[in-house]
Amino acid sequence: MGFTNGIPEYGIHDMLFPDEIAKRMWPFLKAILENMLWSEINYIIEGEAILPELIIELLNKHPDKIKICFVGYTSANIEEKVKDIKKFSLQKNDWLIDKTDTYITDHVKNMITHSIMLKKSCKENNLKYFDCSENFLNTIEDSLEYFSE
Repeated sequence: MGFTNGIPEYGIHDMLFPDEIAKRMWPFLKAILENMLWSEINYIIEGEAILPELIIELLNKHPDKIKICFVGYTSANIEEKVKDIKKFSLQKNDWLIDKTDTYITDHVKNMITHSIMLKKSCKENNLKYFDCSENFLNTIEDSLEYFSE
């Protein structure tokens, strides 16, 4: 909502797919990341609006300062994912809480498509990708271990 309301000229809103949001946000995000690198303070950046084919530029420029991975679910069981989304909702501020099962199902399908694209781009750019379609918690633990290496 910050971009939608604060910088409407970026054309970023919640009805766009994550890859389109990432492309539109990249100039802004890149500048923020470059400032973070300059400050030499460790940060963790989380979000669906980062693409392997964009972040690789900074990774190649600062290979010793950036560690990145992507997490997705390319083959998740859609019905189970919808149940999990509803079951593990934090209720407050959960943007999917008031959505119908049909809406959430469409969202999960879109995220599977996005995950497939991410996985492919990670392979093309030699970046780490963790697929949490199965064994969600173990996969998340594996991704955390990756940052400890």
